[in-house]
Amino acid sequence: MKTSIMGPAAIIALAAIVVGPQLGVGYSVGVGVVLAIVFGFGWPHYLRIPARKTLGTVIAVAGAASAVAAGLTPGPEYLKWTPVFVALGFGAVMVVQLIRGTGQPHRLESTLGAGVGVVLASLGCGWVAAYRFVGEPGMFRITGVSALVALLVGMIRWPDRVIAPLAVVLAALAGPLAALLFSEVHIVAAAVIGALMAAIIISFRRLATLSAPPATAAGAVSMAVAPILSLGALVYFIDKLLLT
Repeated sequence: MKTSIMGPAAIIALAAIVVGPQLGVGYSVGVGVVLAIVFGFGWPHYLRIPARKTLGTVIAVAGAASAVAAGLTPGPEYLKWTPVFVALGFGAVMVVQLIRGTGQPHRLESTLGAGVGVVLASLGCGWVAAYRFVGEPGMFRITGVSALVALLVGMIRWPDRVIAPLAVVLAALAGPLAALLFSEVHIVAAAVIGALMAAIIISFRRLATLSAPPATAAGAVSMAVAPILSLGALVYFIDKLLLT
């Protein structure tokens, strides 16, 4: 049951992000903050690590601060504060482990897992930066359609060796179609964008299939949101490569 909510949760998170250009930068920042909080407090549950509330708070604060900074920082370097918050978040994770004391169970797993959570939560600010950099919905629609196709394919209960190439191919075809409908981006560039979106999403699907099923609904939602957040920075840098 918990696994079945992952696909719909990821689609809802993606939809909330993609409509950002129609609703303004304030909305995009708000969505980034909410997703960072949802992901942050659920990620320790997904990993089944100790000190879940404390580490979840650290992850959520790092991601939310990155989203707010991306919305307020003058351009063109909208992500210049992101490495700072990642470093502060990882430092806070280390402090939490020190406070727990020596000999506590799963200290290494907690440190590494929470550190990865800080990075993933902070990458979500790339969606805000991409909106501020591009300022029009065309690129968001291309990435949104491609990611949606990959998510829908990933929800099919087929082996990874079948789903992975199928998702990449279909997303690479969906990208150019969206470009023809919504934007003037070259179809080759749109195909590359679609393939990259699918590769990231299917990588997280593979991670989910290799690990144990989520023990809680919060953990399942967090894992569903993780690939959507990680796409943020990728979308931003792709936009900079294509539009500068």
